[in-house]
Amino acid sequence: MSRDHPGAPAAFREAVIDLDAIARNVRTIAERVAPAEVMAVVKANAYGHGAVEAARAALAGGATRLGVADLDEAFELREAGVDAPILAWLHDPDADFAAAVAADVEVGVSSLDQLERAASAATATGSRSPAAVHLKIDTGLSRNGVPEAEWPAIVARAAELERAGRVTVAGVFSHFANTSREVDAAQLAVFERALERATTAGLNPTVRHLASSEQAIRDPSARYDVVRIGIGVYGLTPFGDGTTCTDLGLTPAMTLRARVAAVRQVGAGAGASYGHLWHADAPTTLALVPLGYADGIPRHATGGGAEVLLAGARRPVVGRVAMDQFIVDVGDAPVAVGDEVIVFGDPASGAPTADEWAEASGTIGYEIVTRIGPRVPRRYVGGVR
Repeated sequence: MSRDHPGAPAAFREAVIDLDAIARNVRTIAERVAPAEVMAVVKANAYGHGAVEAARAALAGGATRLGVADLDEAFELREAGVDAPILAWLHDPDADFAAAVAADVEVGVSSLDQLERAASAATATGSRSPAAVHLKIDTGLSRNGVPEAEWPAIVARAAELERAGRVTVAGVFSHFANTSREVDAAQLAVFERALERATTAGLNPTVRHLASSEQAIRDPSARYDVVRIGIGVYGLTPFGDGTTCTDLGLTPAMTLRARVAAVRQVGAGAGASYGHLWHADAPTTLALVPLGYADGIPRHATGGGAEVLLAGARRPVVGRVAMDQFIVDVGDAPVAVGDEVIVFGDPASGAPTADEWAEASGTIGYEIVTRIGPRVPRRYVGGVR
């Protein structure tokens, strides 16, 4: 990872991360969902953007909390000096909740066992502060979370532990399945019942959260006290209905770029890449891009209509995507070794978006940016210097 500096030579391959775009995206969403707070989700290395840098940019943009999947991700942020509230919700069976308490990391609790372990961790560390937990209810996603039938028992025990000073129930949360408006409404009803059970048991969580990017933008009734914004932070659309990042006023923060590694003129009928899935219809020029599926370029993009920005226009990817490289048909455009290729980025530049690559690959934009591998250095622009 590096910061930009004047006169820096163009990289062979790199992901350029615009931290100002992250801050603007958060600000745009925060203004839309207010008075709800924004929890910026920076799990999975901030969806491939770099957890520490993205977290700082999101906080600068108005996020008040951070969300991660596991405790190691939370500890990385704490070790980097990030002091905002952090919630971690997916735990190894032997996760060190004592370390979480010591680092002031809030723990998402999905079972009675996890609740008891969190309470015991606070006691074991001798902490003067109880463990801060968020109780998760399974409202129909059928992953982690407490099933509705078990909810009365866990809220009763949580209230008992809170009265004993061993835990603080800071929050109650769940997650939509993003299936349909009807399923969302049913999940919302389950969540409301869970909140009522918590209140009846004597709990008074200050942070209720259910909505991720999609519902936070679409459904004001799902915002509660906090919304968890993941993909929206990074400027991609959470919707699968044709709504674009531009429609939402968001700017993609990651630009994946490289330099042309080779140029070759071929005749009509020439095959390209493994299996010769593509043949030239007429004499043309092929440019080699030094990125492949080892770097996160989806092999399923082969033949799917993926494009790049090269020589001032969008050019089609042809032939099978290989481990380290793929080929672009540039026709008769003047292209030379070393020319810049924008694989995806901000559509305002004329480049394809990660969402367009996702469509060409039969997946979602989340996967496209998250899968960009460690061989691709991240270079940061903007943000606080």
